[in-house]
Amino acid sequence: MAALLLMKWNRSNLFHPQCNSLLIISPVCVMECWSRLMTTSKRVQDRSKTKRVHDLEVATEKHKIATKVLFLMEVIKKEPEMVAPVRSLEQYRRQINLPKPHSLVDFIRKSPKLFELYKDQKGLLWCGLTGEAEGLLKEEDKLIEENMDRTAEYVTRMLMMSVHKRLSLEKIAHFRRDFGLPADFRVGWANKYPQHFRVVKSPDLIEYLELVEWNPSWAVTELEKKALGESDAKDTSPSVPGLLSVPFPLKFPPNFKKVYRIGGKLDHFQKLSYMSPYADAQGLEPGSKEFDKRAIAVMHEILSFTLEKRLVTDHLTHFRREFVMPQKLMRLLLKHIGIFYVSERGKRFSVFLTEAYEGRELIYKPPLVLWKEKVLTLTGYRGKRNKIETFSDYSDSENESVIRSDFEDGKAPITVA
Repeated sequence: MAALLLMKWNRSNLFHPQCNSLLIISPVCVMECWSRLMTTSKRVQDRSKTKRVHDLEVATEKHKIATKVLFLMEVIKKEPEMVAPVRSLEQYRRQINLPKPHSLVDFIRKSPKLFELYKDQKGLLWCGLTGEAEGLLKEEDKLIEENMDRTAEYVTRMLMMSVHKRLSLEKIAHFRRDFGLPADFRVGWANKYPQHFRVVKSPDLIEYLELVEWNPSWAVTELEKKALGESDAKDTSPSVPGLLSVPFPLKFPPNFKKVYRIGGKLDHFQKLSYMSPYADAQGLEPGSKEFDKRAIAVMHEILSFTLEKRLVTDHLTHFRREFVMPQKLMRLLLKHIGIFYVSERGKRFSVFLTEAYEGRELIYKPPLVLWKEKVLTLTGYRGKRNKIETFSDYSDSENESVIRSDFEDGKAPITVA
Protein backbone atom coordinates (compact mmCIF):
# COMPACT_ATOMS: atom_id res chain seq x y z
CA MET A 1 0.00 0.00 0.00
CA ALA A 2 2.78 2.41 0.95
CA ALA A 3 4.71 1.60 -2.27
CA LEU A 4 1.58 2.20 -4.37
CA LEU A 5 0.97 5.57 -2.71
CA LEU A 6 4.61 6.53 -3.18
CA MET A 7 4.53 5.67 -6.89
CA LYS A 8 1.31 7.62 -7.40
CA TRP A 9 2.54 10.71 -5.59
CA ASN A 10 5.94 10.61 -7.28
CA ARG A 11 4.28 10.66 -10.73
CA SER A 12 2.26 13.76 -9.90
CA ASN A 13 5.20 15.38 -8.07
CA LEU A 14 2.85 16.79 -5.42
CA PHE A 15 3.64 18.49 -2.12
CA HIS A 16 2.24 16.80 0.96
CA PRO A 17 0.27 19.34 3.02
CA GLN A 18 1.70 18.11 6.34
CA CYS A 19 5.34 17.56 5.30
CA ASN A 20 5.50 20.64 3.06
CA SER A 21 8.03 18.96 0.81
CA LEU A 22 8.19 16.89 -2.38
CA LEU A 23 7.00 13.36 -1.79
CA ILE A 24 10.10 11.73 -3.32
CA ILE A 25 11.02 10.21 0.03
CA SER A 26 11.12 6.89 1.82
CA PRO A 27 7.97 4.80 2.30
CA VAL A 28 8.38 5.16 6.10
CA CYS A 29 8.05 8.94 5.90
CA VAL A 30 5.16 8.61 3.48
CA MET A 31 3.22 6.42 5.86
CA GLU A 32 4.03 8.70 8.80
CA CYS A 33 2.77 11.73 6.92
CA TRP A 34 -0.29 9.84 5.68
CA SER A 35 -1.09 8.84 9.27
CA ARG A 36 -0.91 12.44 10.45
CA LEU A 37 -3.12 13.53 7.58
CA MET A 38 -5.77 10.94 8.41
CA THR A 39 -5.78 11.64 12.17
CA THR A 40 -5.87 15.43 12.01
CA SER A 41 -9.15 16.47 13.64
CA LYS A 42 -11.50 18.83 11.87
CA ARG A 43 -12.38 22.25 13.17
CA VAL A 44 -15.17 22.42 15.72
CA GLN A 45 -17.34 24.33 13.24
CA ASP A 46 -16.97 21.59 10.60
CA ARG A 47 -17.61 18.72 12.99
CA SER A 48 -20.72 20.18 14.61
CA LYS A 49 -22.49 22.21 11.92
CA THR A 50 -25.09 19.47 11.49
CA LYS A 51 -25.93 19.54 15.20
CA ARG A 52 -27.06 23.15 15.58
CA VAL A 53 -30.20 23.95 17.56
CA HIS A 54 -31.88 27.10 16.28
CA ASP A 55 -33.51 28.08 19.58
CA LEU A 56 -30.25 27.99 21.52
CA GLU A 57 -28.45 29.86 18.75
CA VAL A 58 -31.07 32.61 19.18
CA ALA A 59 -30.41 32.59 22.94
CA THR A 60 -26.69 33.03 22.18
CA GLU A 61 -27.38 36.05 19.97
CA LYS A 62 -29.47 37.68 22.69
CA HIS A 63 -26.68 37.11 25.18
CA LYS A 64 -24.10 38.67 22.86
CA ILE A 65 -26.19 41.83 22.43
CA ALA A 66 -26.82 42.13 26.17
CA THR A 67 -23.13 41.61 26.99
CA LYS A 68 -22.05 44.46 24.71
CA VAL A 69 -24.65 46.88 26.00
CA LEU A 70 -24.10 46.03 29.67
CA PHE A 71 -20.34 46.42 29.31
CA LEU A 72 -20.76 49.91 27.85
CA MET A 73 -23.27 50.86 30.56
CA GLU A 74 -20.81 49.72 33.22
CA VAL A 75 -17.94 51.73 31.71
CA ILE A 76 -20.02 54.92 31.61
CA LYS A 77 -21.31 54.27 35.14
CA LYS A 78 -17.73 54.52 36.46
CA GLU A 79 -17.15 57.91 34.79
CA PRO A 80 -17.66 61.23 36.65
CA GLU A 81 -21.27 62.35 36.20
CA MET A 82 -21.81 59.11 34.23
CA VAL A 83 -20.78 60.71 30.94
CA ALA A 84 -17.74 60.03 28.75
CA PRO A 85 -16.33 61.38 25.48
CA VAL A 86 -17.14 58.97 22.66
CA ARG A 87 -13.50 59.26 21.64
CA SER A 88 -12.43 57.68 24.97
CA LEU A 89 -14.94 54.85 24.54
CA GLU A 90 -13.19 53.80 21.32
CA GLN A 91 -10.58 51.96 23.42
CA TYR A 92 -13.23 49.38 24.41
CA ARG A 93 -13.94 48.15 20.88
CA ARG A 94 -12.33 44.78 21.57
CA GLN A 95 -14.35 44.20 24.74
CA ILE A 96 -17.64 44.79 22.94
CA ASN A 97 -16.41 42.98 19.83
CA LEU A 98 -16.93 45.91 17.50
CA PRO A 99 -14.11 45.85 14.93
CA LYS A 100 -13.55 48.66 12.47
CA PRO A 101 -15.00 49.92 10.20
CA HIS A 102 -18.16 49.49 12.33
CA SER A 103 -19.06 52.80 13.97
CA LEU A 104 -19.25 53.01 17.75
CA VAL A 105 -21.65 55.92 17.41
CA ASP A 106 -24.00 53.79 15.29
CA PHE A 107 -23.83 51.06 17.94
CA ILE A 108 -24.80 53.57 20.65
CA ARG A 109 -27.59 55.00 18.49
CA LYS A 110 -29.32 51.63 18.38
CA SER A 111 -30.26 51.94 22.07
CA PRO A 112 -31.62 55.48 22.56
CA LYS A 113 -33.56 54.42 25.64
CA LEU A 114 -30.28 53.57 27.39
CA PHE A 115 -27.68 55.97 25.94
CA GLU A 116 -27.71 59.71 25.19
CA LEU A 117 -25.41 61.41 22.69
CA TYR A 118 -24.72 65.14 22.71
CA LYS A 119 -22.03 67.68 21.83
CA ASP A 120 -20.39 70.19 24.12
CA GLN A 121 -19.65 73.80 23.14
CA LYS A 122 -16.40 72.72 21.49
CA GLY A 123 -18.21 70.20 19.32
CA LEU A 124 -16.86 67.17 21.23
CA LEU A 125 -19.29 64.23 21.17
CA TRP A 126 -20.21 62.75 24.56
CA CYS A 127 -22.20 59.71 25.65
CA GLY A 128 -24.22 59.39 28.85
CA LEU A 129 -26.87 57.19 30.38
CA THR A 130 -30.55 57.94 30.26
CA GLY A 131 -32.55 58.21 33.47
CA GLU A 132 -34.03 54.81 32.72
CA ALA A 133 -30.57 53.26 32.35
CA GLU A 134 -29.39 54.75 35.65
CA GLY A 135 -32.45 53.33 37.35
CA LEU A 136 -31.73 49.90 35.88
CA LEU A 137 -28.16 49.95 37.20
CA LYS A 138 -29.41 50.79 40.69
CA GLU A 139 -31.87 47.91 40.42
CA GLU A 140 -29.04 45.57 39.41
CA ASP A 141 -26.95 46.58 42.44
CA LYS A 142 -29.91 45.81 44.69
CA LEU A 143 -30.48 42.39 43.12
CA ILE A 144 -26.77 41.50 43.37
CA GLU A 145 -26.83 42.47 47.06
CA GLU A 146 -29.86 40.26 47.68
CA ASN A 147 -28.17 37.33 45.90
CA MET A 148 -24.77 37.64 47.62
CA ASP A 149 -25.12 34.76 50.07
CA ARG A 150 -26.07 32.28 47.35
CA THR A 151 -23.23 33.53 45.14
CA ALA A 152 -20.78 33.12 48.04
CA GLU A 153 -21.94 29.51 48.41
CA TYR A 154 -21.35 28.74 44.74
CA VAL A 155 -17.91 30.36 44.70
CA THR A 156 -16.99 28.43 47.86
CA ARG A 157 -18.10 25.18 46.22
CA MET A 158 -15.90 25.98 43.21
CA LEU A 159 -12.97 26.38 45.60
CA MET A 160 -13.86 23.02 47.15
CA MET A 161 -13.80 21.38 43.69
CA SER A 162 -10.41 22.84 42.78
CA VAL A 163 -7.20 20.86 43.24
CA HIS A 164 -5.43 23.28 45.57
CA LYS A 165 -8.62 24.77 47.06
CA ARG A 166 -7.90 28.19 45.61
CA LEU A 167 -8.60 30.07 42.37
CA SER A 168 -7.08 33.16 40.80
CA LEU A 169 -9.22 36.28 41.29
CA GLU A 170 -8.40 37.24 37.73
CA LYS A 171 -9.90 33.99 36.47
CA ILE A 172 -12.98 34.31 38.68
CA ALA A 173 -13.50 37.72 37.07
CA HIS A 174 -14.38 35.91 33.82
CA PHE A 175 -17.42 34.47 35.61
CA ARG A 176 -18.47 37.70 37.31
CA ARG A 177 -21.72 38.38 35.47
CA ASP A 178 -22.48 34.67 35.04
CA PHE A 179 -22.52 34.28 38.82
CA GLY A 180 -23.96 37.68 39.71
CA LEU A 181 -20.85 39.08 41.39
CA PRO A 182 -20.55 42.86 41.93
CA ALA A 183 -18.13 44.89 39.82
CA ASP A 184 -15.85 45.52 42.85
CA PHE A 185 -15.90 41.90 44.05
CA ARG A 186 -12.10 41.77 44.36
CA VAL A 187 -12.11 44.44 47.09
CA GLY A 188 -15.43 44.47 48.91
CA TRP A 189 -17.27 41.23 48.28
CA ALA A 190 -14.22 38.93 48.54
CA ASN A 191 -13.69 40.07 52.15
CA LYS A 192 -17.32 39.81 53.26
CA TYR A 193 -17.25 36.06 53.87
CA PRO A 194 -14.10 35.34 55.96
CA GLN A 195 -15.75 32.15 57.23
CA HIS A 196 -15.70 30.73 53.69
CA PHE A 197 -12.65 32.18 51.89
CA ARG A 198 -9.90 34.77 52.03
CA VAL A 199 -7.74 36.72 49.55
CA VAL A 200 -4.07 35.69 49.49
CA LYS A 201 -1.10 36.72 47.35
CA SER A 202 1.40 34.34 45.82
CA PRO A 203 5.15 35.11 45.73
CA ASP A 204 4.67 36.45 42.18
CA LEU A 205 1.95 38.80 43.56
CA ILE A 206 -0.99 37.01 41.92
CA GLU A 207 -4.14 37.32 44.03
CA TYR A 208 -6.08 34.16 44.84
CA LEU A 209 -9.31 33.38 46.59
CA GLU A 210 -8.50 30.57 49.02
CA LEU A 211 -10.84 28.21 50.86
CA VAL A 212 -10.88 28.76 54.63
CA GLU A 213 -12.96 25.81 55.79
CA TRP A 214 -14.41 22.75 54.06
CA ASN A 215 -18.19 22.59 54.33
CA PRO A 216 -19.35 18.93 54.07
CA SER A 217 -22.99 19.90 53.50
CA TRP A 218 -21.95 21.82 50.36
CA ALA A 219 -20.01 18.88 48.92
CA VAL A 220 -23.24 17.52 47.44
CA THR A 221 -23.76 18.03 43.71
CA GLU A 222 -26.84 19.65 42.22
CA LEU A 223 -27.56 16.32 40.53
CA GLU A 224 -27.59 14.54 43.88
CA LYS A 225 -29.92 17.16 45.32
CA LYS A 226 -32.38 16.68 42.49
CA ALA A 227 -32.20 12.91 42.80
CA LEU A 228 -32.81 13.00 46.56
CA GLY A 229 -35.06 16.04 46.64
CA GLU A 230 -33.96 19.29 48.27
CA SER A 231 -35.47 18.45 51.68
CA ASP A 232 -34.01 14.94 51.77
CA ALA A 233 -30.59 16.27 50.70
CA LYS A 234 -30.56 18.68 53.66
CA ASP A 235 -31.45 15.90 56.09
CA THR A 236 -28.75 13.55 54.80
CA SER A 237 -25.70 13.47 57.06
CA PRO A 238 -22.60 14.84 55.30
CA SER A 239 -20.15 12.21 54.11
CA VAL A 240 -16.80 12.16 52.33
CA PRO A 241 -17.33 12.66 48.56
CA GLY A 242 -16.64 9.51 46.54
CA LEU A 243 -18.14 7.56 43.65
CA LEU A 244 -21.52 8.63 42.26
CA SER A 245 -24.03 6.71 40.17
CA VAL A 246 -26.50 9.53 39.53
CA PRO A 247 -27.31 9.67 35.79
CA PHE A 248 -27.17 12.94 33.89
CA PRO A 249 -30.46 14.38 32.63
CA LEU A 250 -30.51 14.18 28.81
CA LYS A 251 -32.36 16.49 26.47
CA PHE A 252 -31.95 15.83 22.75
CA PRO A 253 -33.57 17.69 19.88
CA PRO A 254 -35.98 15.22 18.16
CA ASN A 255 -33.71 14.57 15.16
CA PHE A 256 -30.70 13.65 17.37
CA LYS A 257 -32.19 10.83 19.46
CA LYS A 258 -31.66 7.95 17.04
CA VAL A 259 -28.08 9.00 16.27
CA TYR A 260 -26.92 8.99 19.87
CA ARG A 261 -28.69 5.86 21.07
CA ILE A 262 -27.12 3.43 18.58
CA GLY A 263 -25.28 0.44 20.07
CA GLY A 264 -26.31 1.11 23.66
CA LYS A 265 -23.31 3.41 24.15
CA LEU A 266 -25.44 6.03 25.82
CA ASP A 267 -26.92 3.55 28.30
CA HIS A 268 -23.44 2.24 29.09
CA PHE A 269 -22.19 5.77 29.70
CA GLN A 270 -25.09 6.60 32.03
CA LYS A 271 -24.52 3.45 34.13
CA LEU A 272 -20.78 4.10 34.55
CA SER A 273 -19.93 5.28 38.09
CA TYR A 274 -17.88 8.45 38.35
CA MET A 275 -15.91 10.43 40.90
CA SER A 276 -17.73 13.27 42.64
CA PRO A 277 -16.52 16.76 41.55
CA TYR A 278 -15.71 17.37 45.23
CA ALA A 279 -13.50 14.27 45.56
CA ASP A 280 -9.75 14.23 44.93
CA ALA A 281 -9.29 13.33 41.25
CA GLN A 282 -5.52 13.69 40.91
CA GLY A 283 -5.08 9.92 40.70
CA LEU A 284 -7.38 9.49 37.68
CA GLU A 285 -5.71 8.64 34.40
CA PRO A 286 -6.24 11.33 31.73
CA GLY A 287 -8.19 9.97 28.78
CA SER A 288 -9.85 7.19 30.74
CA LYS A 289 -13.65 6.87 30.82
CA GLU A 290 -13.62 7.60 34.55
CA PHE A 291 -11.55 10.76 34.00
CA ASP A 292 -13.84 12.04 31.24
CA LYS A 293 -17.07 11.34 33.09
CA ARG A 294 -15.80 13.07 36.20
CA ALA A 295 -14.89 16.09 34.01
CA ILE A 296 -18.47 16.11 32.67
CA ALA A 297 -19.73 16.11 36.26
CA VAL A 298 -17.52 19.11 37.07
CA MET A 299 -18.76 21.04 34.03
CA HIS A 300 -22.36 20.16 34.86
CA GLU A 301 -21.89 21.43 38.42
CA ILE A 302 -20.27 24.71 37.35
CA LEU A 303 -22.96 25.39 34.75
CA SER A 304 -25.60 24.65 37.40
CA PHE A 305 -24.16 27.48 39.50
CA THR A 306 -24.51 30.10 36.76
CA LEU A 307 -27.53 32.37 36.42
CA GLU A 308 -28.30 31.38 32.81
CA LYS A 309 -26.90 27.84 32.89
CA ARG A 310 -24.46 28.78 30.14
CA LEU A 311 -20.83 29.94 29.87
CA VAL A 312 -18.37 31.04 27.23
CA THR A 313 -16.25 27.93 26.63
CA ASP A 314 -12.88 29.64 26.81
CA HIS A 315 -13.80 30.73 30.36
CA LEU A 316 -14.08 27.05 31.22
CA THR A 317 -10.76 26.20 29.59
CA HIS A 318 -9.02 28.68 31.90
CA PHE A 319 -9.76 26.23 34.73
CA ARG A 320 -8.59 22.96 33.18
CA ARG A 321 -5.74 22.45 35.64
CA GLU A 322 -7.64 23.68 38.69
CA PHE A 323 -10.54 21.28 38.09
CA VAL A 324 -8.57 18.41 36.48
CA MET A 325 -10.33 18.54 33.12
CA PRO A 326 -9.09 17.24 29.75
CA GLN A 327 -7.04 19.38 27.40
CA LYS A 328 -9.46 18.75 24.53
CA LEU A 329 -12.43 20.01 26.49
CA MET A 330 -14.39 21.15 23.44
CA ARG A 331 -14.32 17.64 21.96
CA LEU A 332 -15.79 16.25 25.17
CA LEU A 333 -18.56 18.86 25.21
CA LEU A 334 -19.51 18.11 21.62
CA LYS A 335 -19.50 14.39 22.25
CA HIS A 336 -22.12 14.68 24.99
CA ILE A 337 -24.66 16.81 23.20
CA GLY A 338 -27.54 15.41 25.25
CA ILE A 339 -26.05 17.05 28.36
CA PHE A 340 -24.46 20.13 26.79
CA TYR A 341 -25.05 22.20 23.71
CA VAL A 342 -22.20 24.18 22.15
CA SER A 343 -23.15 27.27 20.18
CA GLU A 344 -20.62 28.45 17.61
CA ARG A 345 -21.84 31.96 16.84
CA GLY A 346 -18.91 34.30 16.30
CA LYS A 347 -15.35 33.73 17.43
CA ARG A 348 -16.25 32.63 20.96
CA PHE A 349 -18.26 29.51 21.65
CA SER A 350 -20.86 29.13 24.40
CA VAL A 351 -21.92 25.95 26.19
CA PHE A 352 -25.45 25.43 27.53
CA LEU A 353 -26.82 22.99 30.06
CA THR A 354 -29.58 21.56 27.86
CA GLU A 355 -31.81 20.37 30.71
CA ALA A 356 -32.24 23.99 31.88
CA TYR A 357 -33.84 25.19 28.62
CA GLU A 358 -37.21 24.77 26.98
CA GLY A 359 -36.74 25.99 23.44
CA ARG A 360 -34.83 29.28 23.62
CA GLU A 361 -36.00 30.12 27.15
CA LEU A 362 -34.62 29.23 30.56
CA ILE A 363 -37.08 27.07 32.50
CA TYR A 364 -36.26 28.93 35.74
CA LYS A 365 -35.22 32.60 35.54
CA PRO A 366 -33.56 34.16 38.61
CA PRO A 367 -34.27 37.87 39.29
CA LEU A 368 -30.97 38.95 37.69
CA VAL A 369 -31.89 37.12 34.47
CA LEU A 370 -35.29 38.83 34.40
CA TRP A 371 -33.46 42.14 34.91
CA LYS A 372 -31.18 41.40 31.98
CA GLU A 373 -34.18 40.64 29.78
CA LYS A 374 -35.64 44.00 30.77
CA VAL A 375 -32.45 45.68 29.54
CA LEU A 376 -32.67 43.72 26.29
CA THR A 377 -36.16 45.11 25.59
CA LEU A 378 -34.60 48.60 25.52
CA THR A 379 -31.85 47.77 23.01
CA GLY A 380 -31.75 47.58 19.24
CA TYR A 381 -34.37 50.24 18.62
CA ARG A 382 -33.95 52.00 15.26
CA GLY A 383 -35.73 55.34 15.17
CA LYS A 384 -35.24 58.55 13.25
CA ARG A 385 -31.86 60.20 13.43
CA ASN A 386 -32.40 63.34 15.47
CA LYS A 387 -30.23 66.40 15.52
CA ILE A 388 -27.43 66.21 18.08
CA GLU A 389 -27.98 69.21 20.33
CA THR A 390 -25.15 71.12 22.01
CA PHE A 391 -24.91 72.55 25.50
CA SER A 392 -25.30 76.02 24.01
CA ASP A 393 -28.79 75.14 22.78
CA TYR A 394 -30.06 75.12 26.37
CA SER A 395 -29.32 77.19 29.44
CA ASP A 396 -28.43 75.24 32.58
CA SER A 397 -31.82 75.94 34.12
CA GLU A 398 -33.77 75.06 30.98
CA ASN A 399 -31.87 71.85 30.22
CA GLU A 400 -33.10 69.90 33.25
CA SER A 401 -36.76 70.78 32.76
CA VAL A 402 -36.70 70.00 29.03
CA ILE A 403 -35.16 66.57 29.62
CA ARG A 404 -37.69 65.78 32.36
CA SER A 405 -40.72 66.79 30.28
CA ASP A 406 -39.52 64.85 27.24
CA PHE A 407 -38.86 61.71 29.29
CA GLU A 408 -42.43 61.91 30.54
CA ASP A 409 -43.50 61.90 26.89
CA GLY A 410 -41.27 58.90 26.21
CA LYS A 411 -38.66 60.96 24.25
CA ALA A 412 -35.08 61.97 24.93
CA PRO A 413 -34.41 65.41 23.41
CA ILE A 414 -30.64 65.16 23.10
CA THR A 415 -30.50 61.49 22.18
CA VAL A 416 -29.39 60.25 18.80
CA ALA A 417 -31.76 57.44 17.84
